[in-house]
Parts: sequence; structure tokens; C-alpha cells
Amino acid sequence: MTEPLILQVRAKAGVDDVLQALTDPKALNLWLGEHANVDLPGTFEFWGRYIPDGDAPHQRVLGYDGRTLKLAWLLGGEETTTEITVIEESDACTIVKVSQSHFNWAEAVSNSNIRGVLQTFWSLALANLVDHLEGRELTTRPDFTSPELAGEALIDAPAAQVYASLTDSAKASAWFGYPVDIDARIGGRFAMGGFDAGPGLEIIDLVEGRKMSIDWGEAGISTWELAESGGKTRLTFVLSGFEGTPPYGAWLGWLSGVAALRRFNEQEDWQPIWAA
Repeated sequence: MTEPLILQVRAKAGVDDVLQALTDPKALNLWLGEHANVDLPGTFEFWGRYIPDGDAPHQRVLGYDGRTLKLAWLLGGEETTTEITVIEESDACTIVKVSQSHFNWAEAVSNSNIRGVLQTFWSLALANLVDHLEGRELTTRPDFTSPELAGEALIDAPAAQVYASLTDSAKASAWFGYPVDIDARIGGRFAMGGFDAGPGLEIIDLVEGRKMSIDWGEAGISTWELAESGGKTRLTFVLSGFEGTPPYGAWLGWLSGVAALRRFNEQEDWQPIWAA
């Protein structure tokens, strides 16, 4: 038995706008799935290449009261439960809470079941929901039908600033929302949880101000590169060199990180979107 995964974000939008983004199929196609079919209180479905096991809609409504939507979602051969709740914090601020059953950290680490992507899947989906509500460009979504894990983002900030936020431990820890220690040099280490938690991962390539590659072992090699683009910074990134099933969970984690990285560099009054 696993504890429910619970994620909460704060959007600078009124509750009616949030409810529309959560229930309008056209909006759902932008931030959640490639396809959506909604006719509440009876139907809420999403599927397509951006959804795990998205070959067809696998959701059915268990309940809807206008503020909370509860779904059964068949995923990885088991029926999971998803609950999405909208909480009005003020006229211009709304909390969106997702509670998801059947997330197992061991499955996420081992890449042994598609349910292992649930944490990072909802992290990216909610980040894109907030950006949609606040009128910002959305972050690349994963294609679960493709073994190619690559993407790009245009960040409205100078390349030197973006590079610092990707290589300075304090800055990276701030936008990622978790301690990260980085020894930014070839042969240096990149440590999730900090160096006190373990030796970390090896940095196998680095070009000062422009590029870094990290060896993630069986999950492959992640590489990001920066280029100036009309006063902004174009960030390109790829995860390659893995064997077998693509590590979609890790890839989704990186994509949700890109959403946070963009906000960190572009917003003068930056605050994390995640609510305690």
C-alpha cells in the first residue's frame, strides 16, 4: 500500500478561470493531453501521446461537485485514483491540489512501470496549467510514443544569467525546490540532495557559459546547451544513451524543472508556484 502523492500549486488567477482551464477540452489540450473529452458530471477523459498509456482514454468519473473532480484512471494495468481540487485563496489567487494514488518511488527509480512517472507527470502538467492561466508560454511536453527525448525553451534573460542559475548550487536549489550541489567542471559532481547525501553524478562535459553534460548511469546522459537569441537565451536539451524503455519519469522531471527555470529567470518578483 502506498501513500497518496499530493501536489499543490498556486495560480494568479480567479477560481472561475481555473475551473474553465480544468474543464474546457480546448484548454486541456494545451496544458494536459493531446486529446480531451469532457461532459461533467459524467465524462472527463484525456489521452494521446503526451499521456502515459495514452493510446485511448482510460479515465472514468467517480465524482464531481464543482470544485473537486475524482477519477479512476487505469494505468500500468491497475486502476489508480486521481483527485483534483480547486481552492479559492483570494479573488485573484487559486490553489489547485492533485492527489494521486499508486505512485511508488521504487517504480520511479527502476523505470519498471509506467506509474513511476506519476509524480513528474503531474509536476509538469500543473506547471503548464499555471503558465497557461498566467498567460505564459508553456513548456515542452513529453511524447510517450517516441524514444527521442529532446526539446528546447526560449528564456527571456541573458545567457550568462541562465548559465549561473544552472551551475550555481544556491540558485539551482532555489528554482528546483530541492537541495542541489554542483561542482561545475569536467570531472566535477552534480548531487541531488547535496554532497552530504552522496558523491553525486559525474559532469562529463562542460563549456563555460554554454554547455554541460551529466552522466546519469542507466538513465543515460543529459546535456543542455545555451545560445543567445535576439537578446534572449535558447536552451536546448537532450537525454540520450539510455538502454531499453526510455526513462520518461526522469525526462518529465527535467521538463518540469525547465518550467521552473524559466520562471526563476524571467520574473522579477519570482516565487515558487508550489504551495505547502
